[in-house]
Amino acid sequence: MTRRVEMRWHLRQVMAGRGIFQTSELVPLLADREVHLTRQYVHKLVTTPPQRINVDLLAALCDILDCKPSDLLEPVVVQAERAKTGTDAPQEGLGIGELRPIRATVRRPREDR
Repeated sequence: MTRRVEMRWHLRQVMAGRGIFQTSELVPLLADREVHLTRQYVHKLVTTPPQRINVDLLAALCDILDCKPSDLLEPVVVQAERAKTGTDAPQEGLGIGELRPIRATVRRPREDR
């Protein structure tokens, strides 16, 4: 198992808590704070977690929604299994040294003519 940290994005939930249910409502509010984004980009920002976020945008969202960055972003530890490579030590059952190939048999068609 490997340990990985992911960020959860709670913009939609915080917006709903403030009575903002349509993504298009954010566009003029952001423009008032000198953050100019398209309607499509704001929709994507609300519906999918961003890989990176501009600090000015984060500050504007916190101002609009009267919240802290920690209300929008939550770090979560995720346990992920490592991919098995076949070189790991066998845990139970057959080890790689005990596996043997099966000899193939080649058969030619019979000539009944």
